[in-house]
Amino acid sequence: MRRLTLALLCGAYLCLSLIVALSLWRNGGGWGAGVAGLVAGLGLCFAIHGMVERALQSGSERRDFAAMREAQNLMMAQIERIDARVTEVVESVTGDAQRRSEALEDEVHMLEDLVQRIGERLEERLTSGPIAQGRGPNHHHQSGALLETVRAALTENRVDLYLQPVVNLPQRRTVFYESFSRLRDETGRVLMPAEYLAVAEPEGLVASIDNLLLFRCVQIVRRLAKQDRRIGIFCNISTASLADESFFPQFLEMLSANRDLAGALIFELGQGAFDARGAVEARNMGKLAELGFRFSLDKVVDLDLDLQDLSRSDVKFIKINAQLMLDELIEIDGRMVLRSLPDLAAEDFASLTRRYGVEVIAEKVEAERQVVDVLELDVAYGQGHLFGEPRPIRDAVLAETDPPAAFLRDSLRRRASGRL
Repeated sequence: MRRLTLALLCGAYLCLSLIVALSLWRNGGGWGAGVAGLVAGLGLCFAIHGMVERALQSGSERRDFAAMREAQNLMMAQIERIDARVTEVVESVTGDAQRRSEALEDEVHMLEDLVQRIGERLEERLTSGPIAQGRGPNHHHQSGALLETVRAALTENRVDLYLQPVVNLPQRRTVFYESFSRLRDETGRVLMPAEYLAVAEPEGLVASIDNLLLFRCVQIVRRLAKQDRRIGIFCNISTASLADESFFPQFLEMLSANRDLAGALIFELGQGAFDARGAVEARNMGKLAELGFRFSLDKVVDLDLDLQDLSRSDVKFIKINAQLMLDELIEIDGRMVLRSLPDLAAEDFASLTRRYGVEVIAEKVEAERQVVDVLELDVAYGQGHLFGEPRPIRDAVLAETDPPAAFLRDSLRRRASGRL
């Protein structure tokens, strides 16, 4: 297009020059005057064209420079926004790291205090309690060995968490897990609760050990919840832990900082402990409920439940031995009822609890026939070896839970040295 325009202009300049030359020739100037007029006309036209083109080019360059300046300003503004965003991200990451570090330090101090209290409690028992007054050196040795085993298991990160699936019925899809804490000694042998509680209970150490295991359980649940928040986990809590004036405020503070666990963590206690709870335990259960945490009852032996009380206490699940439910079935006037609730049809029991927001879980399911019978009672969940045995969480997951084992081990050793 530019070439065509140039060709047309050159033609126009030539025509004008010819007109000038012809005018000079006709007015008596002769051929010399005509040629001179032609050359002069062409020169003048091209001179004017050059001036006009330079003026246009200069205007185009000014526009280009203006466009470049505008683009530069836009680019600088974008760079400033990116720089501000990067600064914000860096500050956020730094702040998160600092908060995690502070949380880690708080948790380590909490665990240190618990171990220290166990040591002080046992030392008191050994020097002035029943042990020193006549239980004998053998019991003294057993209690000392227990404390050393508990302390070593904690400092060497030998506290394992076992999970057993809780499935929905009849699909048998895992929707919850129940957690069990286990200690391992230096040989790797798993210590069952019945083994070490028999020695710990007479010395008043059960509450402290429960606190330690509950704390460890929550740590691991926090790690698992980051991977899959859709799965709920039942974690045992004792009334001793709920009533512990030293432990519970720290524990509540930790849970307050991890309220996102409320959907993944369900605290479980036995029916007998729930019925015998005092004002302090009930109040502390209420504090957990205010944070969004739910409760479950296990070891249910009496099916004549106060469902209104369960609902007020945010109990959302009750676990009943499958065989206990089936043994409760009796026939009255041609219909199946539960011995504890003769006025209620057996198949309506789960529906009744559900109206109060409480789901029934049939536990200790061991045979397929039990599944069929439980389904006839409209029970929605099942737990037992038939659906899966308790299995330990992989070491890789345990190693990633907070606080890191090496850091915790060094800290606890410094605090525990000279006490045990």
